[in-house]
Amino acid sequence: MTEPRLPNALGAEPGAARVRRVGPVPDLTVLRARLEEAGVAVDDTAAVLDDHGRDWWPPSIGWAAHGELPARPGLVVLATSTEQVAVCVAECNDLGIALTVQGGRSGVCGGAVPEPGAVALDLTGLNGLRAIDPTSLRARFAAGTFGPDVEAALRDRGCTLGHFPQSMELSTIGGWVACRGAGQYSTRYGKIEDLVRGLTVVLADGAIVTTGGAGPRSAAGPDLSQLFVGAEGSLGIITEVEVVVHEVPGAEARGAWSFGDFDDGLDACRRILRRGATPAVLRLYDAIESKRNFDLDRCALVVLDEADPGLLAATMAVVEEECARANREDVALVERWLSHRNDVSALGPLWERGIVVDTMETAAPWHRLAELRAGVTDAMLAVDGTMVVSVHQSHAYLDGACLYFTFAGRDVDADAYYDAVWDAGSRASLAAGASLSHHHGVGRNRARFLREALGGGLDVLHSLKGALDPKGTLNPGVLGLGGSDGR
Repeated sequence: MTEPRLPNALGAEPGAARVRRVGPVPDLTVLRARLEEAGVAVDDTAAVLDDHGRDWWPPSIGWAAHGELPARPGLVVLATSTEQVAVCVAECNDLGIALTVQGGRSGVCGGAVPEPGAVALDLTGLNGLRAIDPTSLRARFAAGTFGPDVEAALRDRGCTLGHFPQSMELSTIGGWVACRGAGQYSTRYGKIEDLVRGLTVVLADGAIVTTGGAGPRSAAGPDLSQLFVGAEGSLGIITEVEVVVHEVPGAEARGAWSFGDFDDGLDACRRILRRGATPAVLRLYDAIESKRNFDLDRCALVVLDEADPGLLAATMAVVEEECARANREDVALVERWLSHRNDVSALGPLWERGIVVDTMETAAPWHRLAELRAGVTDAMLAVDGTMVVSVHQSHAYLDGACLYFTFAGRDVDADAYYDAVWDAGSRASLAAGASLSHHHGVGRNRARFLREALGGGLDVLHSLKGALDPKGTLNPGVLGLGGSDGR
């Protein structure tokens, strides 16, 4: 497929945009000559550099409306193989040049924003299904394969990954793994870290290592695959991903209910999971989002499952029983959700009109969710300029769930307000015993909260970075490991 375009084209001629973050620009002459000699394609045309200077980090949409870029790389490297990635990384490491890895650039935390004047390594040239084992239900993909191409290749063989993030059209399988992404059917299939069985990774010195890929489980030391899952390219660059897949399910069922109180709906979801039922979609919306999405004045619960008919019937029977005291709603609500679930077209126009809007997702045990919802909502509403804060439960597990908050503010200094509301929401989330992020990752936006989130674990992460990337070549600034915050 053709690489998708990012939103909000800059209102300036290529190369003329104001760059928000500048710094010492490295001399890339020697690097370029070495890469070209090795047959690795590079591009430094103005339009390509501008395009690779941003991702879907929401503030960058507002900046683009004013002809501003977060940063501009000095060179874009267009690798098409693991070996070419290794050459690029080794040369950057040797020359002391920072490198930012980029896939579909669909991340919303600024993780793909490069260091000023440095290298942007575009992995979308590494694409396609490399191998599939229909007996063991394993498949291996190049990391730059976009979501629709992953699923199409599997469907042609009667399989599915079951991973459908909102960014499906824009994101790559390597990006899913690097940021520990979640698909909208995760209650049935799991998050991406549950699906990974092995990786090919290029280290900062250019060494190529393969992790996992043997049996379905192993006791041969720590799982090294998981060292790179969620590391956002800061410890190594993922170039191939081996995943476990599923046969295309034989049946589907849908249902919709509503609750007068959001916490009552959460308790129903908890009871469903507690009984062992795992419907693919189990999404509960507060009254604000239910009105916005379904024109419903109560808290909507939409349920969709796909599975073997026998398993499907048992799952939906549990859902029916646990929702017996709720109002049954028209099942058309599920189709309404399906048809709009990936639509983010309103985001750009809102930022362009000066309305600051973003989402923050976190996860906590069931017994903390009510406190989490109230704490984050109150903290965000207390920030001057906030218009509204809403929430839905998007991913559920036996021991807890993800709450996904949406906030909007206006008549504010956009940058100052954005930082203030993220500070308030993140610290309220951590105070309630929740995770810093459920599936969007850390990038640059959340890096300042990592000490509070990880405590002494952050020192371990720094030690790993020092061992695997002592020169700080890979993705500086991401996860707060060197570099800057992207502004």
